[in-house]
Amino acid sequence: MSAYNITSTHPAVFLLMGIPGLEHLHMWISIPFCSAYTLALLGNCTLIFIIRADAALHEPMYLFLAMLAAIDLVLSSTTLPKMLAIFWFRDREISFYACLVQMFFLHSFAIMESAMLLAMAFDRYVAICKPLHYTTILTKPLIAKIGMAAVTRAVTLMTPLPFLLRSFHYCRGPMIAHCYCEHMAVVRLACGDTRFNNIYGIAVAMFIVVLDLLFVILSYIFILRAVLQLASQEARYKAFGTCVSHIGAILSFYTPVVISSVMHRVARRAAPHIHILLANFYLLFPPMINPIIYGVKTKQIRDHILSLFRRKD
Repeated sequence: MSAYNITSTHPAVFLLMGIPGLEHLHMWISIPFCSAYTLALLGNCTLIFIIRADAALHEPMYLFLAMLAAIDLVLSSTTLPKMLAIFWFRDREISFYACLVQMFFLHSFAIMESAMLLAMAFDRYVAICKPLHYTTILTKPLIAKIGMAAVTRAVTLMTPLPFLLRSFHYCRGPMIAHCYCEHMAVVRLACGDTRFNNIYGIAVAMFIVVLDLLFVILSYIFILRAVLQLASQEARYKAFGTCVSHIGAILSFYTPVVISSVMHRVARRAAPHIHILLANFYLLFPPMINPIIYGVKTKQIRDHILSLFRRKD
């Protein structure tokens, strides 16, 4: 029992409950979770390998895609291994500091993913609205700066949270009613005034989702206007066809966020496992589906994958 003793400010370990109310189904739930994680690992590693190996794909669109794949790898690997350990081995313990690290990486890389989708919208805007200046605007130094800006913004916004959580005294026990160390799930265990954490968490989420999504929508308004001005219908289809994969990635990322947010406000009395399953879907679905979307819809990547299979034959 000594492992659960409370120190001056925090417990030595937390206990992750998994999906409360569905503990008897953990083994069955692990099957789709493990399958999705395996697909995410294989798909995103394949994307990174193909883009790195083929010099013809060292263009802005594919460099942003490689960054997105790397972010998805970290985002899914931050939570899924521990989640599967809970489902398979009932290994619920996570040290206090490991919990803070998991929370930091989870929220930071979610913010980076949003930033990368915005960068890819900017890429499509320049490609369609300013095609003659595409290579002069989106240079490799600018792409590197955009990547660094995405990392800096995420780290800057998330760095205060672990320090704030470390300063609290935890008097509501070590049980976290979740599969991973989500910020608000940890805050609920803290005593004292947690209003700043509540407000800061909501403000950051709203700032990221609203601001990034607003600029993505504005980019597509300009893109749509440029596409509709093209002379032939074939040219319109071709131009807008280059955006289909990105629109799919945007929908796969933001749709679960919006649904989860609405559910928290509209269905507050819903069973806790409903909210937790939605949160897990938000973490699992984009990393799994993005490589499939780009692998199927992007001709250059599709051709490269098919050529790899032909060599094996």
